[in-house]
Formats: sequence, C-alpha cells, structure tokens
Amino acid sequence: MPTLTSREWRLKARPVGEPKPTDFEFATTDAPEPGEGQVQVRNLWLTVDPYMRGRMNDVKSYSPPFALGETMTGGAIGEVVASNDPRFSPGDKVSSMMGWREAFTAPAAALSKLPDTNAPPQAFLGVLGMPGLTAYSGLLRIGAPKSGDTVFVSGAAGAVGSLVAQIAKIKGCYVVGSAGGADKCAWLKSIGVDEAIDYKSTGDLRGLIGALRQAAPKGVDVYFDNVGGDHLTAAIDSANVHARLVICGMISIYNASTPQPGPTNMPMIIGKRLRIEGMLVSDHGDMQAEFVRDMTGWINSGKIRYEETVFDGVDKAPEAFLSLFSGGNTGKMLVKVG
Repeated sequence: MPTLTSREWRLKARPVGEPKPTDFEFATTDAPEPGEGQVQVRNLWLTVDPYMRGRMNDVKSYSPPFALGETMTGGAIGEVVASNDPRFSPGDKVSSMMGWREAFTAPAAALSKLPDTNAPPQAFLGVLGMPGLTAYSGLLRIGAPKSGDTVFVSGAAGAVGSLVAQIAKIKGCYVVGSAGGADKCAWLKSIGVDEAIDYKSTGDLRGLIGALRQAAPKGVDVYFDNVGGDHLTAAIDSANVHARLVICGMISIYNASTPQPGPTNMPMIIGKRLRIEGMLVSDHGDMQAEFVRDMTGWINSGKIRYEETVFDGVDKAPEAFLSLFSGGNTGKMLVKVG
C-alpha cells in the first residue's frame, strides 16, 4: 500500500468582495498508507458550489469557515486505492467531503459507498447529490406546488434551478425561469420551461419586473430563489396571495463587501400573506430515499435532463469556482481530477 502524492488547494487569504486567484494556495502533500480503520482514496471528481464563498469568511454560520493555510473541503467522488476497513475494498467508488485535492487518507466513517446504479459517478455530486436533493426537498416540501400553479425559478440554468424547473413541470406547473444569456434561455426552453427570461437583457429592476409580469400573467404561486436581490423584489411584486417563496441562495450578493439593501416592496408580504422560508438541504435528509427513487426514475424515463460544465484537472478548481459568479456554468459545475 504505497503513499500517494496529492496536490491540494488551501485558502491563503480571506477574500474581500469577489475572490481572486491569489486568495488560494496550491500545495503538494502525501496521502499515507491507511492505518487501522482508514481508507486511502484517489479522487475522480470534485464539486465547487456557491455556498463555499460563505465559508471563506471568518464568521459564524451554518457551516464552519475554512481555516487559513489548511486544505479546503467540499464534495468529491473517488476510488478506493487501499483499505484497512472491512467495509471498503480497492476499486469501490465513494463519496466524501474531502474535495479540493487529488488523494487523501481518512477514517472509513468519512466515506459513503455509492449506490449500485447505472448513473455515472459524478451524478452523485449533482442531479443525484446535494443539488438534486436541494431542488427536490425545497420545491416539494417548502414550495408545495399544486398542478396548475405558476412556479418562478431564478438561476434556472444552474445545478439546482434547472432541476427545480423540471420537477415543477413533472408536477403539472407552468414554469418561468430566469437565466443570463440567450443560450441559457434557449436551453431552458429545450428542457420544457414555458417562459425563459434573459435577465441580462432586461436592463434594470423595472425591466425585470416587467418581464416577469409578462411571462407570468396569472402571477406567481411559488418562487424558488437562487439569486436574491432584484429577482426577489420582482418575485414579491408578481406573487399571488398565499404564494410560497423558497429562499435557497442569494448568489447576487455573496461577494458584497458591505450590507446590501433588501427589497423595497416588503409591505406586499403582508397584504399578499406570503410565506417566505429559507432552506438548508441538511434539514431534509429524511427525504433522501424517496428523492433517489424518484430522481432515478425520472432520469431513466427522460423526464429529467441535466447538464455538466467540467474543468479538467485539480489545478483548475479555483477557476471553476470563480466562474460560478460570472455565470460560467450551465447545470452542475464540476472538476474532473483524473
């Protein structure tokens, strides 16, 4: 059982505003032979996700901050090279939170063996992983759509948003999606979205509000928020009485260095009796089994389609991460390690 050489990324400096390549440090280390109860893994795929931006700040949050000078973490799919635990054997495909590196040695408890399906392993970082469960639980449990409802999704061409849009269509809803650029909007139409708004062409908040009113003439019953900012303001404007607003992400303000103002139409929340609820996928682990069952069935039947944007090589991880904030991805952003 040889020691493996591994290249990895560490947080060198806490970003102010939008992260810069110089905030990251590339280093070489070893993944040693596994001791008792340990497993040695070579990563195949890594995920980069918007929530990681919050972990770069030294503030108390739902997920602890990255420590300066230490290896960053995130979702990863790898292959067991050597095992000193009876639950794992060489060749097993496993998921972990030991991303941002090529290889590692860790306690067996830090790993989960991938289910035996015909899905490619990287799907468990996207459509069958955390983004998929986020879309499934957030829409169905919190948004509670009914057939005939109008569902508005911001960031609809992303990993979570594109699945929310398709699940809403499966449930019989009229779906409006917002994305940046004509190509992304065309892709949304190709996966069944009824109306796609290119927010980059709307000009300003007034233009976005007008575009949403036109795309959703009957108003919005469920809003799934991945963006925040002007999109949330527009959603409140178009929301119907008793609409449900699922607040999953606010990528438009993640890099803000000063507090950002909220929507100016907040009083509408009262008259419309809106329900606005933030969500963390970690609160909905009890839905995991039914999520995998339903999502696998929808993929196999062609009801769910998904895209991946792939950067090759662990050395490209920061570049892949930074491109999330400029709309560089359609579907799930991944780094292929091997």
